[in-house]
Amino acid sequence: MIRKQVILALTLLAGGLTLQAQHRPAAKVKSIQGKAPTKSAADPALKTSMTRGAVVYKNVCLTCHQADGYGVPNLNPPLIKTTYVLGDKAKLAHIVLAGLQEPVEINGDEYRQHMPAQAYLTDQQVADVLTYVRNSFG
Repeated sequence: MIRKQVILALTLLAGGLTLQAQHRPAAKVKSIQGKAPTKSAADPALKTSMTRGAVVYKNVCLTCHQADGYGVPNLNPPLIKTTYVLGDKAKLAHIVLAGLQEPVEINGDEYRQHMPAQAYLTDQQVADVLTYVRNSFG
């Protein structure tokens, strides 16, 4: 129940920010986009999240997606610079929690291996592993 609320909140927040930006003058939007906070590897919170995320990735994701994020050819898809990793964060969180049962096509290759749901992960573990994946393979 809490996971659904978190995903819903992220989706609503992202949608609200998009609508808010659409109703601003172009100059205002550009200045807002230009001021987006950036996190560097020196950021202690990012470093902590990346460290925890690496542990989750090693224990949960590594077998299928491999240490380098390139996956297993013809079986498990790569994570490197894919729209799944770089796209909608809420959708990516949903894929981790609920799994993915449909084929995916990445760079012209189709992958049919189902991704099992990882609903047992805590919200913090999901956030950390996605931070790790997006920063390592995005």
